[in-house]
Amino acid sequence: MDDLEKAILICFDESGGVDSVLKSQAIAFIQQIKETPSICSICVEKLCFSKLVQVQFWCLQCLHEVLQIKYLSMSPEEKSFIRKSVFSMACNETVSGDGNNCTRLLGGPPFVRNKLAQVVVTLIYFEYPLIWPSVFIDFLPNLSKGTVVIDMFCRILTALDDEIISFDYPRSGEEVAVSGRIKDAMRAQCVPQIVGAWYDIVSMYKNMDTELCSSVLDSMKRYVLWIDIGLIANDAFTRLLFELMLVDGLPDQLRASAAGVVLAIVSKRMDPKPKLALLQSLQISRVFGLAVDDSDSEFVSSLTSLLTGYASEVLECFKLLRTEDGKEVSLDLLNGVLPSVFYVMQNCEVDSAFSIVQFLSCYVGTMKSRSTLTETQLLHLGKILEVIRSLIQFDPMYRNNLDILDKIGREEEDRMVEFRKDIFVLFRIIGRVAPDVTHMFIRNSLDQAVSSSEDRNAEEVEAALSLFFALGESLNDDALRTGNGVLGELVPMLLSTRFPCHLNRPVALVYLETITRYMKFVQENNQYILMALGAFLDERGIHHPNVNVSRRASYLFMRCVKLLKAKLVPYIETILQDTVAQFTGLNNSLKPSSGAEDGSHIFEAIGLLIGMENVSPEKQLEYLSSLLTPLCHQVEVALSNAKSEESLSYVGNVQQIIMAINAISKGFSERLVTMSRPSIGLLFKQTLDILLQVLVIFPKVETLRCKVTPFIHRMVDTLGVSVFPYLPKALEQLLPESEPKELVGFLVLLNQLICKFKIGVCGILEEVYPVIAGRAFNILPRTDVLSGPVGGCTEEIRELQDLQRTFFTFLHVIAMHDLSSVFLSPKSSGYLDLMMQLLLYTCCNHKDILIKKACVQIIVRLIKDWCTGSYDKEKVPGFQSFIIDAFATNCCLLSVLDKSFEFRDANTLVLFGEIVLAQKVMYDTFGNDFLLHFVSKGLSNVHCPRDLAEQYYKKLQEYDVKELKSFYQSLIEKLRLQQNGSLVFR
Repeated sequence: MDDLEKAILICFDESGGVDSVLKSQAIAFIQQIKETPSICSICVEKLCFSKLVQVQFWCLQCLHEVLQIKYLSMSPEEKSFIRKSVFSMACNETVSGDGNNCTRLLGGPPFVRNKLAQVVVTLIYFEYPLIWPSVFIDFLPNLSKGTVVIDMFCRILTALDDEIISFDYPRSGEEVAVSGRIKDAMRAQCVPQIVGAWYDIVSMYKNMDTELCSSVLDSMKRYVLWIDIGLIANDAFTRLLFELMLVDGLPDQLRASAAGVVLAIVSKRMDPKPKLALLQSLQISRVFGLAVDDSDSEFVSSLTSLLTGYASEVLECFKLLRTEDGKEVSLDLLNGVLPSVFYVMQNCEVDSAFSIVQFLSCYVGTMKSRSTLTETQLLHLGKILEVIRSLIQFDPMYRNNLDILDKIGREEEDRMVEFRKDIFVLFRIIGRVAPDVTHMFIRNSLDQAVSSSEDRNAEEVEAALSLFFALGESLNDDALRTGNGVLGELVPMLLSTRFPCHLNRPVALVYLETITRYMKFVQENNQYILMALGAFLDERGIHHPNVNVSRRASYLFMRCVKLLKAKLVPYIETILQDTVAQFTGLNNSLKPSSGAEDGSHIFEAIGLLIGMENVSPEKQLEYLSSLLTPLCHQVEVALSNAKSEESLSYVGNVQQIIMAINAISKGFSERLVTMSRPSIGLLFKQTLDILLQVLVIFPKVETLRCKVTPFIHRMVDTLGVSVFPYLPKALEQLLPESEPKELVGFLVLLNQLICKFKIGVCGILEEVYPVIAGRAFNILPRTDVLSGPVGGCTEEIRELQDLQRTFFTFLHVIAMHDLSSVFLSPKSSGYLDLMMQLLLYTCCNHKDILIKKACVQIIVRLIKDWCTGSYDKEKVPGFQSFIIDAFATNCCLLSVLDKSFEFRDANTLVLFGEIVLAQKVMYDTFGNDFLLHFVSKGLSNVHCPRDLAEQYYKKLQEYDVKELKSFYQSLIEKLRLQQNGSLVFR
């Protein structure tokens, strides 16, 4: 063993026993050897005599790299030497004269033989057919030497396809040209001889060396794509291929390889007419019965691909052929293969490259175009429905994961939701093409689901219900209401059914969703209302042991209540018996499941029911009392124990109770509560009084504060002006210290009060505005505007941005509801200058166009409210000067001259309209005081030409604001060009 061999062994060592320094030295040494001019001779010599596979592989890899990089610069003699040496090795011949001591590479491991094949193919790339035209013709006689040479020939053909010919890999333009050159030469010179060799080898070795035959067939199928199809698709060859598939005793690998070649023949790109003749000649029906064997075997997997591929090609012929004869033949072939295709789709693993949904959609789309369907075609559509049902079923191995909805279950559910989208589209198309077949299939599926055992088929039941739900999505409202045909039987059957696997979460959920989908049928058929209520209110719905099912049932029940409304009045007491005792018992705290976000829907449903005017006043008061009294009692108990050690344990329950009461109140209108039935209003006032105590007793518990606030919102809408006596106490407790998030919630409540009661809340605002302004101006920066992409902000910055937006909205709401006097009240006037400076800076600088627009509108409204046009009679001293000197110049001129003011943006154009309107208002209010200052100090400072200034003067005096806007935009654009876009407002 010389130094090179030692170095190669060290480099290939993976045991970890070699010193890293030594390994680095070995790598450097062999890299140095690679750079020597005689490297090719060194490699050939080592390949001749070294029996070390690591050395053999390294030498072949080195030759491969040298050929790829240096071939064009090599001498003809060196190329010839490599060509002859490599070809001799591939033919299992000795390179040197000493045959006894020579190593024969074909006896080595597969990775050495594959690398040798790669070197041969590299030579073919550069030299075939111009320099080395006889490579294939010379190789064929050597096949008689036996299996090792045949195996090498297969590896060369496979490598040739992988490295050069196949378009399964990205190719450069040069590589595509080389591929075409090689294929053209092979077709003209040697393809028939190669095909003949394939046939002879498989015929000879099929019973002796099946693995070799599989290799031959696997390399052969790659070439069917571009060689003359007649060389393969002939009586002799197809007889041999089908014989290999049909003989039961042969190994799976060989039978699968034969099926792969037939699939390549079937998939050959051809014109539809000869293609149909080819498909017909194959007599594929001979293998239909083989698919019932072991569905996990390699052969059945290949047979599945063959049958689905064949069906796809026949269907394509049917679509492309125009003659009736051609279509009839295609249809006959398709009808023959489809039963087997449907079988393998349901029972075997289908190749991922074949899209079952795409094929079935194509078939159904083809059938849809036909005026009438034959019995056979209707039968096929029924089989497709069976395939769909099997495809959408969850794997039973995930049953527990889906039931508890852990991480695995959630991932599987998400995957199935995505997977089902296209399948349900196909299902709905079949429902339109063959409605009777679809309805009967659903009926049979539900019948099977009802009779299935709990252990066996939760997945089948879920799939059947999901299909029934999907059918409902494809029906219009009239069809759902009338329930003609089978639907009239299916919906009542569904309502009355209790599946053995109803405890299973996915089954329970889809059952409730499906009932909700068909609720319009119940709406038209009152006799089924009680059955529908039972499904929602018993253990199938809100009493289901799985909390996710119970919550969803609450929400879906609420939707049904909204739909059925007055029709449920006779059943109110039944509904309350099933719900009130569970959720509001005096001896039991509110169940967590009912009070969570989804669970509160049951209370909203009850509120909608008892809040209808169809309910008598006495009953309505009785029902509402039966709900609110126990809930309020629980709150009072919690409040009375506030100072005990157990007080914190009450917080969660009180939070849920507040949400429940809030949900109940949504069913009651302001007119009913305040006018027609004031006793109901009194009950809500008493409840509000109790819940406001929560803010007093638990002032620092944010979770409670953020639940009481929405209830106050509700009471403002429900009680109307009668809520006023409760507002001072509520606002006093809710007014936060300084947290931006809480301040935002408080401002939103004030905005609601202003919008609803307008000038009526003036007194309240005069009290709270100074406190709010003080805290807002303390939190928000005076000049550094918080703007920009939210994605790069911290949570704290996002909260400040939200506060900023809400505060400007608050100021806008005040100004627009005739409440600007609040800003001038004795307690608030100290914040006036801060507010005006903030408004001015924001309307000039903020990056949010909508906020800028709001600030401009606020200032315009203040001009209208506070200015008379005379300095002598100023309502707010100094305000007129501020508007003319600061606002007019900075906002109406300099900010729009800035290149960041983008006229191509729609929102910016709206803002620009407000700025132009502001100028019109200032001129109408201040007259020449505004105009002379704006022209002399504003336009002249930005070097506006006199003629444009005069035109502006004239346009401003006219009444057409639209014309003024158009002119002013033109003026600004001209000034920008004049300034070369360099003017930036600071």
